Amino acid sequence: MTATKELKAEKIERYKRELIHYYIILMAIILFLFALKFTFITPYKAISWYLYGGLFFMTYTYIIVRKNYSVNTLVHMYMISASVYNFYIMLAFWNYSVAGFVWLIPIPLAAYVFFTRKYVIIYSLYVLFHIMMGYLINKSFVFNFPKQSPEDIRISDTFLVICNVAVIALLLYFKDKIKRVEIYNEIEEKLQTEEKPVSSLMEHDTFSEELFEKIEILMKEKHLYKDVNFNISKLSAEMNINSSYISKAIRYRGYPNFSNYLNLYRINCVKKLLDENDLERVTLMYVYTEAGFSNQSTFNRVFKQIEGTTPSEYISKIN
Repeated sequence: MTATKELKAEKIERYKRELIHYYIILMAIILFLFALKFTFITPYKAISWYLYGGLFFMTYTYIIVRKNYSVNTLVHMYMISASVYNFYIMLAFWNYSVAGFVWLIPIPLAAYVFFTRKYVIIYSLYVLFHIMMGYLINKSFVFNFPKQSPEDIRISDTFLVICNVAVIALLLYFKDKIKRVEIYNEIEEKLQTEEKPVSSLMEHDTFSEELFEKIEILMKEKHLYKDVNFNISKLSAEMNINSSYISKAIRYRGYPNFSNYLNLYRINCVKKLLDENDLERVTLMYVYTEAGFSNQSTFNRVFKQIEGTTPSEYISKIN
């Protein structure tokens, strides 16, 4: 049990460090491109130098501290300093653009990936505090920031939205990877802590039912059965779950084995294609290969086994 937990923690730690690494690279590219924009396309000297400085500070400090601090410490340091760094940009564009606000959106999402719900609330309030302070300072003081034309603001905002979509997609991608590790670990722990035989456990617990539902969703949404080379190992890799648990969940629902479960999907796909297509216009080879069968002999054998009749007899019947 302890070994399983340690393995889970180690894997999650690795994913989180990978996320930080790719996030720094992505942000470095974004800051550099924005700095170039404000240097050559829409000159704004103060902002361009501010962005170059932020780029240097972020990459240099990351290289120095990345191996000396834990993941949580690195993330806390970055989210706090990034919000403070963004404050000047928010003030500079307050009257023209949503730039300053949009940069703050990923902060609560990052807290959701790395920390508990408590920190999601804390960082959400932290972001709101920055926005309120920006509003109060903007109302109380007059700044002589250079004005930006509507066209310049439109370009900046479009690029900004694209960049934030990329950042959010990166965070969600790694959140999904971390969630898969947690689900797999829960199944491992449940199997190890129960003293009943595995077959009895599968009859009485709900995790096998939940696992089967996840398998069904994948099969129906991604049509994995259409891959000629698809097998239980590929499904295991897709779900990041041991293939033995997949096999047990499928047997729990009454299927003899994974091969039978897969072939039922393929035969149902064949029947659907036969109903939807005219065999005078499409070939039978197109139908069975589209459903995931590699050759006609396998298709004929499986069809007869499941439907109790040959494909030609079935086609004659429906015609």
